[in-house]
Amino acid sequence: MGMTHAYGTRDDEESIATLRHALDRGVTFLDTAEVYGPYSNESLVGRAIQGRRAGLTIATKFGIAIGPDGRMATDGSPARAREAVEGSLQRLGVDVIDLYYLHRKDPNIPIEESVGGMKDLIQAGKVRFIGLSEVGEDTLRRAHAVHPITAVQSEYSLWERGIEPAVLPAMRELGVGLVPFSPLGRGFLTGALMTSTALGSKDFRRTLPRFEDANLAANAGIVGVVKQVAARHGATPAQIALAWVLAQGDDIVPIPGTKRRTYLDDNLGALDVTLTQQDLGELGALAAMVSGDRYPAHVAKLAER
Repeated sequence: MGMTHAYGTRDDEESIATLRHALDRGVTFLDTAEVYGPYSNESLVGRAIQGRRAGLTIATKFGIAIGPDGRMATDGSPARAREAVEGSLQRLGVDVIDLYYLHRKDPNIPIEESVGGMKDLIQAGKVRFIGLSEVGEDTLRRAHAVHPITAVQSEYSLWERGIEPAVLPAMRELGVGLVPFSPLGRGFLTGALMTSTALGSKDFRRTLPRFEDANLAANAGIVGVVKQVAARHGATPAQIALAWVLAQGDDIVPIPGTKRRTYLDDNLGALDVTLTQQDLGELGALAAMVSGDRYPAHVAKLAER
């Protein structure tokens, strides 16, 4: 998302180089969405994977749009799914989308109807598997009854654990994988964003309560603990934050975002970190320290948990 949307200035050439470097390093799972840009992110991914499609899992999403006034609106109708998938296929330059998500549940359309439309795309050979994003337990169960849901994408990290009480157990009961977005806390857990002045004037994070200066200051202790664990392992804070997510189960595949090759390599270093039980205990306790909501009210209402 950050390559074309929400997080500062675009640099398409470095983004393409980063994506191709990821492929060179063995990354096979790339996640994008129609709304990122909008539209331009899928085109960017399409350029990066040209001639290298074999062996990749490409995920994208439909069902949310941004109007001229910047407001987000949902449309999870089967008609929108049929229309959106054609645009995504063209921009990505692929014949089939491996994992197609409903970006947000449409409050005006029963989830059964939305998933039914997505099921039709599988039968038409345009999509291989389907997923949901930021849904609650009831929605997940109702959707899964229409067609098996392969994955749920939700925010999940050391400082965002909202899916643990109900959604994650239901996913595991149904055999649904978790794809955590923002596993680095939108960059906060790396220690690089201790004040809002580190963010550009148009950076999306400026709209998030947790990134207000008072909450950033209150949350500084979280980064302090992450840094202490990192020092014990000779690792970076980012690697520790990702290693914690990876340690939560083999059914979890985080998607850390970056726009630069340097940070990509840093993130991949998390695979070499093995956390101890002491580490896991210290890190697991950090969620109780978080100050600030993750979304403002008008954005939060689009997520079910």
